[in-house]
Amino acid sequence: MEESSPLSDAYLVSEKLFDGLWAGAPLDPILTRLEGPFEKLEDEYPEWHPNSHSFQGMLKLFLYREISGWSYRRISRHPELAEVFGLENIPSESAMSRTWENRFNETTQEFITAAAHRLIRAVHDFEIITPKVRSPVEIEDDEPTIREDNEQNSQFTGSEIHQTTRLARSYGFDSFDSGRARNTQYDDTQFFELQTYMGMTGCGSAQGASRFQRRRGDEKGPHGDTHLRTIKQFSTESLIEGFHEASGRLLSLLGAESGFREPATVAIDITKVPYYGQVEAMPMVSGDTDGEGLVYKYATLTIVGRNIPFILEVEPVRESSSWDENPSNRIHRTVRRLIQRAREHVNIEMVLCDAEFDSKHVFQTLSNLNVDYLIPTRVNAPEKEAIERMNDDGQEVAVEESSVHLKNGSHSMRFLYVPSKNSDGTSVFATNVDVGPAEAKSLSRRYSSRWQIESEYKSIKHEFLAKTSSKDYRVRLFYFVFGALLHNIWRMTDFLLKAEVGGIEDGVFDRPPVLTAGETTELVSSALLPYG
Repeated sequence: MEESSPLSDAYLVSEKLFDGLWAGAPLDPILTRLEGPFEKLEDEYPEWHPNSHSFQGMLKLFLYREISGWSYRRISRHPELAEVFGLENIPSESAMSRTWENRFNETTQEFITAAAHRLIRAVHDFEIITPKVRSPVEIEDDEPTIREDNEQNSQFTGSEIHQTTRLARSYGFDSFDSGRARNTQYDDTQFFELQTYMGMTGCGSAQGASRFQRRRGDEKGPHGDTHLRTIKQFSTESLIEGFHEASGRLLSLLGAESGFREPATVAIDITKVPYYGQVEAMPMVSGDTDGEGLVYKYATLTIVGRNIPFILEVEPVRESSSWDENPSNRIHRTVRRLIQRAREHVNIEMVLCDAEFDSKHVFQTLSNLNVDYLIPTRVNAPEKEAIERMNDDGQEVAVEESSVHLKNGSHSMRFLYVPSKNSDGTSVFATNVDVGPAEAKSLSRRYSSRWQIESEYKSIKHEFLAKTSSKDYRVRLFYFVFGALLHNIWRMTDFLLKAEVGGIEDGVFDRPPVLTAGETTELVSSALLPYG
């Protein structure tokens, strides 16, 4: 998983400090109570270093210095500040200087500057009277800073990155329509902006809306309850169709750069989002058979392989549970709908699924759709016996001919027995590709491109998914679909920046992202705030 940006945490720190000042508290006790988040910042001094000052204490000292504009000498003359920072004593001027130059790396320096400057602008914009916050004229009028920790990143200007992010954002947002009257106080885009802000700050609708209003002015942002009411106007069908349309619009940007390879390899998977609460009248909640409790399930179809990792389609998964009257699970129908919609955008050659799709109905559905498939199967008694025979015969690879016969069709298929990549054992795959033992191992390697899905889901859940405790499934689905949309905006922005500098060439999709997921959320949101 790509590391999230410390800039997002810097934003949270500035929010916490601002909330205290807005409530009328002085800066010193607010800073004393501040507990970060600082987890993404690294202490460059090793544990054995003779320096006796805590890393968190020094972070608070330099936040104070950047907010107030005080010099090292002035800080050193106020020993009472040691208690504010959580230090045993105030370091000497030379110790402070060495800390900034040697102990704080570039990311930490950037974190402190970004958090302090955001706070200074906010205090000025909202005319808060506090003596220890310096004037905004003393700081640079900078835009959100982008990491420049590799050669590739340094080839982009801040303006290029911001323009590209805004382009991808407009292509994504414009595809959704709540169907509300055109003379409403807020148009749909304002709710999308608030949802982005909530994802960036990791807060719920009430807190997120309150902060968002304060930043833009009460008349410029909807309240939290208004946000939730509007979200509920989006039907399941309109969200799925809106995401489908947004995928097509974003892919048109990719096609303009001649960067998309067809026919495509796609991966279908199901992700789970935990649910905590009662299950009565909750038909979309599933019981997780893996022992992780109650969950919502969402199916996605993602472009993988030698292409940009891009979520093409999403669909909610409705299962049969003891507390509802849902029909028995028919995951093959979900697979069919996902592929039929995806084909409106791309030509599909190969479909990769995880073991949850190990079903004859899924196999036949994919065969009827005239696509190749590669799906790991559960190792039951017949497979164990086959593996034992292979071991007895000294075979590393084997192919077993088979066939599927159902009411909706039949086809020939094969079970591939190949060395497992994760252990010393044997993995078994089902496929309709005509291969023998000599080609089986090579074909099975294609399944490894599915790893991009795991990174994708982590990004959605940890970087783009706003918090909610709502039991209303319309809210839950909107949050997930919007998180997937922000993931696509991230991936598309990253690709367009790479194409701008180096053009399209082999390996471009394998390079590390120019922007992390957290930075993209920061950039999408930065256009929303008057001082960001």
